[in-house]
Amino acid sequence: MTEHLDVVIVGAGLSGIGAAYRLQTECPGKSYAVLEARGALGGTWDLFRYPGIRSDSDMFTLGYPFKPWRDAKSIADGPAILRYITETAREYGIDRHIRFGTKVLGADWSSEELRWTLTLSRTDAAGHRTEETVTCGFLYSCAGYYNYDRGHAPEFAGLADFAGRVVHPQFWPAELDYTGKRVVVIGSGATAVTLVPAMAADAESVTMLQRSPTWISAVPGRDKIADKLRATLPPQLAHRLIRTKNILFSMGFYQYCRRRPEAARKLLTGLTTRILGDEKLVAEHFTPEYDPWDQRLCAVPNADFFKAMKKGKAEVVTDRIDRFVPDGIRLVSGRVLPADIVITATGLELLAFGGIAPSVDGVEVPLPEQYVWQGAMLTGVPNFAVCIGYTNASWTLRADLSSRLVCKVLNFMDRRGYQAVVPEPAGELGEQPLLDLASGYVQRSIGDFPRQGDRHPWKVRQNYLLDSATTLRTDLGRTLRPVRPKVPVRV
Repeated sequence: MTEHLDVVIVGAGLSGIGAAYRLQTECPGKSYAVLEARGALGGTWDLFRYPGIRSDSDMFTLGYPFKPWRDAKSIADGPAILRYITETAREYGIDRHIRFGTKVLGADWSSEELRWTLTLSRTDAAGHRTEETVTCGFLYSCAGYYNYDRGHAPEFAGLADFAGRVVHPQFWPAELDYTGKRVVVIGSGATAVTLVPAMAADAESVTMLQRSPTWISAVPGRDKIADKLRATLPPQLAHRLIRTKNILFSMGFYQYCRRRPEAARKLLTGLTTRILGDEKLVAEHFTPEYDPWDQRLCAVPNADFFKAMKKGKAEVVTDRIDRFVPDGIRLVSGRVLPADIVITATGLELLAFGGIAPSVDGVEVPLPEQYVWQGAMLTGVPNFAVCIGYTNASWTLRADLSSRLVCKVLNFMDRRGYQAVVPEPAGELGEQPLLDLASGYVQRSIGDFPRQGDRHPWKVRQNYLLDSATTLRTDLGRTLRPVRPKVPVRV
């Protein structure tokens, strides 16, 4: 007999564990499972193992509101974040609901039975694969929007001629020894600015090669106000106050950047100049053409990236690649960057809903034609939700709101006696891309994702204060339509 669950959560990363906590807390009678394709929980924080991996948001907002962050560092390293996620899963018994090595191959909604049928690939400890099916009443994808199987890999002329080693950060080889080696990191995003100071201590040299500058800002590695509050107040109260403080600060700074871009430019370049002491260097390598927060801002704790440059262990070069040569990379300018190891921190590849392509009655849903409701559910797809975080703030802020909204929808359905609901707009919606960022990794793939509309609740706002005040107070009956069983046609 096929197993049936009330809810299936896809992904046992930061979002999936948070979703499971909300589900078992706010919908305690629901049966559920968390399906994880990999062999361990943690998602991004288990997969990525490159040197120095860390959060790009403070952990008081990236962490869960229900579990205080207790470590010293506000910007935390990957292993510390993984421990935090693992502790949360174990503390609340969520780990007992996780099914590892379980990948969703297909998800089909039945209009007759009002349930999902999931085709799963199960891989056991010995590597043997089997296929099975389960059914569920509600499907919640918490797998993020990155492709875990591959990153963005542009083609480089002459790559086969290079005598050294090429590594992509997403698949960092555990045995890689870069001690005393000449390293070139291609890219200028969060991964690149993390790798450079982490590797500079042991490598002979580390060069970050960028086509154009990125906004980079030094931030404190520890939060002194947080330290004082945690030393004097109960953990949960201190966590709540610190979280509120950091939310207000990050939202305020974001609004400042968007409303006064020229002033924000002067502020950021001024801070970087004060650290490096070289206006020409800052103008050439750290003053982008785009405005702050047109792309996500890179945060470097304790200015470690800039300190590595000042010590002479790291260099930034702004140029384009002509081709790889045996001993390094030749640039368009003619300069050759000598390298033993080249790291292609060239970005991630987007993948909608962890690769789940939902279908209805055997017909795949054309995702780019659908609209997102409340940043979570989709038109045309009953009893289906996705977890998508903020681009201008900590991912978990929106993720937690989305999980609480899913619970609200489930409880709403129970009260009304509905088996299924689907979002349905009243009238035409203006069309906008789901993620409003100019970043290359977004622009390359955003056409494969659903759209957002031009008004609430179809607009995916990048404003936690507004969302936190309205999301859970929305009148579900106005925009969620109950779905009735489709009667099969008998011939």
